[in-house]
Amino acid sequence: MTGRAEDGSYFSARLPFGATYDGPADAAAFGDAVAHPGRWGVLLVRKGGFAIARLAGERVEESKVGQRHVQGRTKAGGQSQQRFARRRDNQARQAYEAAADHAARILTGSLPVVTGGDRAAVEAVLSDRRLAGVSVVEPWLPVPDPRRATLDAAIAEAAAIRLDVTNA
Repeated sequence: MTGRAEDGSYFSARLPFGATYDGPADAAAFGDAVAHPGRWGVLLVRKGGFAIARLAGERVEESKVGQRHVQGRTKAGGQSQQRFARRRDNQARQAYEAAADHAARILTGSLPVVTGGDRAAVEAVLSDRRLAGVSVVEPWLPVPDPRRATLDAAIAEAAAIRLDVTNA
C-alpha cells in the first residue's frame, strides 16, 4: 500500500510474511489484512550460531538456539593460512549441518519461514534435502549472532508491518 500527502510526502507499507494488499488506501482495512499464518517459522543462521523457532500465530511452539565454534581468521601466511582456512571451512560446515538437523526437526511440514543472518549460511542450511518443504517468505532479517534475545526480537520483527515514510 502506498500513499501521498498534499505536501508531497509519501509512504509505503508492506505486510509481513510476503502477504499482499490490493484494497483501498485505508489504514483500518490495511490493519485488518494483517494475519499470522496458522503455523510459521523463523530460521536465523550465522557462521557458528543458529536460532530456530516454530510458531502457532504469536505463540512459540518449539525453538532451539545453538552455537558451534568456528575459528576466526589468522594473519599467518603460506601453508598455515591455507590450513586454518580449511579448518574454518570444516567447522562452518559442521555448524551448518547441526543447524540443519535442528531445523529439520523443528520446521516440520511445509511452513512459511522467515530467514535472517548470513545469506550464505542460511542457503547452506536450507540446501539440506530434509528442508525441501520449507517456503521462505519476506522479510529478510539482518541479525547479529543468533541468541535467545535475538530470536525473540526477530519473531516480533518478522510479524511487523513495514512502513517507510519520506517527508517532502
